[in-house]
Amino acid sequence: MNRLITRYRTACMAVVVSAVVALVAIAPHLSVSHAAPGALWSERTVSAPATTVPAPNWVELTKALKPAVVNISTKRVQEGAQMQSPFGNDDPFQQFFKQFGGQPQRRTVRSMGSGFVINSAGYIVTNNHVVENATEILVKVDDGRELPGKVVGRDPRTDLALLKVDATGLPVIPLGDSSELQVGEPVMAIGNPFGLERTVTTGIVSATGRVIGQGPYDDFIQTDASINPGNSGGPLINAHGQAVGINAAIFSQSGGSVGIGFAIPINQAKSVVTQLAANGRVTRGWLGVTIQPLTPELAKGFQVPGGGGALVSSVQDGSPAAQAGIKAGDVVTEYDGHKLAQPGDLSRLVAATAVGRQVPLTVVREGKTMSLQVHVARMEEPDQPAVAKAEQGKEPLGLAVETLTPEVSRELGLADARGVVVRGVRDSSPAEKAGIRAGDVITELDHQPVASAGDMKRLLAQHGKGAPVVVLLHRDGASLYAAMSS
Repeated sequence: MNRLITRYRTACMAVVVSAVVALVAIAPHLSVSHAAPGALWSERTVSAPATTVPAPNWVELTKALKPAVVNISTKRVQEGAQMQSPFGNDDPFQQFFKQFGGQPQRRTVRSMGSGFVINSAGYIVTNNHVVENATEILVKVDDGRELPGKVVGRDPRTDLALLKVDATGLPVIPLGDSSELQVGEPVMAIGNPFGLERTVTTGIVSATGRVIGQGPYDDFIQTDASINPGNSGGPLINAHGQAVGINAAIFSQSGGSVGIGFAIPINQAKSVVTQLAANGRVTRGWLGVTIQPLTPELAKGFQVPGGGGALVSSVQDGSPAAQAGIKAGDVVTEYDGHKLAQPGDLSRLVAATAVGRQVPLTVVREGKTMSLQVHVARMEEPDQPAVAKAEQGKEPLGLAVETLTPEVSRELGLADARGVVVRGVRDSSPAEKAGIRAGDVITELDHQPVASAGDMKRLLAQHGKGAPVVVLLHRDGASLYAAMSS
């Protein structure tokens, strides 16, 4: 997707809102009323029933909720370019630079983002990219205190993180039901855009179910409520005074709001944050299939009535899908009682399935409908996948890349798990001008092997200014070189 999706990284501030929430599953000594057993929060409404959309009283809702928005400031150590001779490798003093200036320069970077309290015992939800790689986290709460923040757990795949501060009695925001959101419904965003604390903006839900190329579980709420860098991790509020989303990204060519922002649905966050609270990480279900969209032409060719579903392009040997009898060319139309409209529906449903559970699914094979049973296995994920996301105005090549792990390779249907996969390309960037696309796999940079996002970052830091950056790409089974101006 050749759009500039700017993630609100820690280059901005944090905000949160208030109301009433409960936590039971986090620790044995925590018990709050208004929450069902095992729930992390309460889901009671502030005003009207969830079946209607009342005319919002933003003034009163702002007074009630703004105190639960927090400011998250972080510190991280960043490596800069290492010293090199200005006369190139042929300079007789190049060895001097390698010996005494060859180590990358390290510097401390401070940045800010938003978050909001979901439990009065000090549990705070924010984006993963707000706290990723942070060596120090400070959370500023409504009464002005700055408290050290501890990361309870992070999930890079959904860009969510759960923090804990040593405080009690904090104001909280109740969580709503994002599945009930309607296009055109009024919403309010609270955050710290450009460091302007506790800023409130309003708008409507522009669309739901948006896929913006950020990962396999994209299901974003789109809104025209003004969202800018610094709003990351702040809540998107409905007219009932409930958090229905977590602001996470914007579409922009300037780095500022153009009326298209994206929030993670709160229903997706509930299951993720509950697991982070209990285990510090997320366990997902896995089938072992590679899927692709079912175009109208493919639906006709595979004789799928209605055209909805996920087309299986490959099945991994020995996987749960293979054991269940799923084959390449099958079209999965229903999973565990849920009809599939898009391939992403299957990815999200499988990920949310308890490991070891037997699930019924329906496939269309050669025009015939079949019912199968599959035992869902556990998806193997790296503890902390190395991700280097492009930032507007900060990443000169305009690339967002992710280390190609075995799981990501399976997701993309690749035989080799070496290199980095391009997750995004910024508009008008050197990468776009060189013809690089999302989904390309980079295995070499400047004729040096690239095995991870860290390797790529290191090689770019060593690259001499002025010379083009040459990369070896793998795309659709073929290899090609591309050169980007640095």
